[in-house]
Amino acid sequence: MTHLIIHRGIVNKHYKENLLRSFKHSFKKGYGIETDIHATKDCEFICFHDFTLNRVFKKKISVKDMKYSQIKKISSQNKKPIPLLKDLLKISKKKYPLFIEIKPLFTKKLLKKLLKESSKFSKCVFISFKHQNIYNLLKIKSNTKVGLSFSPPSSVKTIIKKSNNRKINCLILDKFFLKNKSIQDLKIKKYYYTIKTKSEFNKYSKNNNLIFENL
Repeated sequence: MTHLIIHRGIVNKHYKENLLRSFKHSFKKGYGIETDIHATKDCEFICFHDFTLNRVFKKKISVKDMKYSQIKKISSQNKKPIPLLKDLLKISKKKYPLFIEIKPLFTKKLLKKLLKESSKFSKCVFISFKHQNIYNLLKIKSNTKVGLSFSPPSSVKTIIKKSNNRKINCLILDKFFLKNKSIQDLKIKKYYYTIKTKSEFNKYSKNNNLIFENL
């Protein structure tokens, strides 16, 4: 059975990235979601992709330098309210897979807080391109569900080597790797991102776990 995950909750063009409204609709459709998290200055985890507010809100301010109350005010005024991770966890009702991508390199203190905050939600899978986040999570709690993310130019050799770690539950791979037989032959569960066209979705969804959007 293949698993399908909505990228940032973008079900279709009417739903913006990483908003509770989008996540709720994804769940209503029966899908799990992938989201990104950062930590604010006051150590709150928010569902937001970028390191700054520039792309979405035209403000050249780093997320890590702002308190959540400031971010909430700016985003709400622009009708794109940035949610807390704890809000997402609550609306998931422990029913749907949540792929939580840790964007920056978190301190061990933050990672401990993250594990505590999500401890009652067994469907959380923590993923990151910064693999040290994942290894540090496993040092804190060895049975944490985790995945390693890869994009080109990561080598196939490196991916295969890192997949041998039995504590890693899955790989999150750029769709570039879909055509690589050595990758496809790996026994570990693999998710391919980001599928953005119906033709790609129809081509790959039968035999692969996909992270997709706008379909």
